Amino acid sequence: MTLLAKISTGLDERSARLAGIGLMLLAIFMFSFGDALGKYMVATYSVGQLLWLRACAALLVLLPIAWQQRAAFGRLERPWLQLLRVTLSTLEVAAFFIATVYLPLADVITYYLAAPIFVTALSALVLREHVGWRRWTAVLIGFCGVLIALRPSAQTVSWPAMIALGGSLSFALLMLITRSLRATPDIVLATSQFVGTFALGALMAPFGWVTPGLGSLGLFAAAGFISVGALLCVNRSLKLAPASVVVPYQYSMIVWAVMFGYFVWGDIPQPPTIIGAAIIIAAGIYIFWREQRLGREEPVVNPPA
Repeated sequence: MTLLAKISTGLDERSARLAGIGLMLLAIFMFSFGDALGKYMVATYSVGQLLWLRACAALLVLLPIAWQQRAAFGRLERPWLQLLRVTLSTLEVAAFFIATVYLPLADVITYYLAAPIFVTALSALVLREHVGWRRWTAVLIGFCGVLIALRPSAQTVSWPAMIALGGSLSFALLMLITRSLRATPDIVLATSQFVGTFALGALMAPFGWVTPGLGSLGLFAAAGFISVGALLCVNRSLKLAPASVVVPYQYSMIVWAVMFGYFVWGDIPQPPTIIGAAIIIAAGIYIFWREQRLGREEPVVNPPA
């Protein structure tokens, strides 16, 4: 039984929702740090090299656990849906880092923050999850805050921007499929995703290969370890609470973007960024409060450990 599984065991419905929100917030912080690290690495190394070495490090962490739970890999629910999930995950990661080569990280994150809009709409249509007008309003207001904070550049119609938007849609679909496959053990979900990234990275890495030094290998390994922790948190979050509840909390990514920009690169937030962040936080707090009020109206399936 994994640590995250132990945390979720025995939680009642309302507590499960709150735990799901907390895990999503933690995952977004880890993803934000990993994204900034990846952006730094692709300035020197190719995207394929980043994907491959990052996946190698991640699989080194996951394989011992996967071997212990190897029986779970032989009885996968809906194998074709599992394959679609891996494909979407691989395309989403590749699209993100390809876009960061040509666009500022803040711009790429702007496109990815459209994912909660896709998730909220598709949750109602595909998963039949109840999404009331109040939650719709809070999500839309939060996205308006993102636009105010990041002020997308004039490159919004460029092909790198289209790649980023495609990655955003893939990410939204990935969240929904993960929610529908909540009976699948976490280790299976995480390992399969990194196997997909490993395969694509292995195909791309020979093109533009730059031999990394020990310091760079350490950074690649750190990126892999961080991504494992973040992915496990996201997968468990989506098992504890509906996608339309927890995914909007990825808006907190803008808060971390401002902090990393200020403390690492010395970027001073402009007034629109501060105003937008305040709107995003207010929308997230409202969604959190709303879930406390409606915590028992929508059943949540707590998966087996």
